[in-house]
Amino acid sequence: MLGFDETAFRSQTASAVALRPQIEQLVDDLLAKGIDNVLLVGSGGTYAQAWPYELFARERSTLPVRAVIAAELVVAGDALLGERTAAVFTSVSGTTEDVISAIEFVRGAGATTIAFTGHGDSPIALGVDHALISEPKTWPFDMQLLLLVGRLLERRGEFAGYASLADELVNLPDALVAAAEQAEPLAAAFAEAHKDTDYYFLIGGGPLWGFTYLYSMCILEEMQWLRTTRVHSAEFFHGSLELLEEHTSVLVFQGEDRTRPLTDRAEAFAKRITDDVTVFDTRDYALEGFSPENRALIAPIVLDTVMGRVSKHLERVRDHSLDLRRYYRVMAY
Repeated sequence: MLGFDETAFRSQTASAVALRPQIEQLVDDLLAKGIDNVLLVGSGGTYAQAWPYELFARERSTLPVRAVIAAELVVAGDALLGERTAAVFTSVSGTTEDVISAIEFVRGAGATTIAFTGHGDSPIALGVDHALISEPKTWPFDMQLLLLVGRLLERRGEFAGYASLADELVNLPDALVAAAEQAEPLAAAFAEAHKDTDYYFLIGGGPLWGFTYLYSMCILEEMQWLRTTRVHSAEFFHGSLELLEEHTSVLVFQGEDRTRPLTDRAEAFAKRITDDVTVFDTRDYALEGFSPENRALIAPIVLDTVMGRVSKHLERVRDHSLDLRRYYRVMAY
């Protein structure tokens, strides 16, 4: 597979899943301390990556769990924030400036701070009360957030499926590698067909809305300098659909949760207007070792792997490195 280090990928994914005992102990300690709200704090991709777990909690629990933008939190605050807050941060590098500022801010309010990162000696890891370290470059953070929020809800009697989910996550490296292998020829063909496409319209909903936003802004815009529109499938019919034209390239991200009909509806309409609709559906992948209910929960992780194949092939056909930036961490702002 193009640009795919299977050994590193397996090791990184397994290192995130292996944090289960530490996460469970941390959750038990937090509840014993009396935590009564959780802020999932991020910037850009790490902010969007928290959305499925805010939704996960909102669907099942009365515990306030919400995703917040690091920079906005510092200037606007949050009424929940205080000594009974668990503030959770994620960063691949451990050096994201907005996150560092947010850690300092919430510590000042007395919150308990937690970080997931791949660098134990980074400013973010050293700045929090609890740093849980995976292997360097481990991405995404969905595994850790799913375990954290799932354990919290289990201990509160609001998620009976936690043990099943956590047990099945050991199958994740094999399942994701198989998904990547299956997606490889499809990704290559998509990239070849779209090497000159300069505008994409992305649709996703439910737990995949965060990934839709992430892939639009952090991959296509930031890493490929392509123009995009992104819309939640439930909001598709309230404005953004007017941008569709006969040859608009539409990407649909589809999962297996109960919001699936909303995305089906948007997909069906898009296909009436444009001849270029590509659906990336987790149902197309075997995901051996995962029960139907847990397949729905790992959908963002699966599509991150699948679309990683698309990204590498877009990089190839467009001769545009995924690491190239004009402004981000290049210019002061």
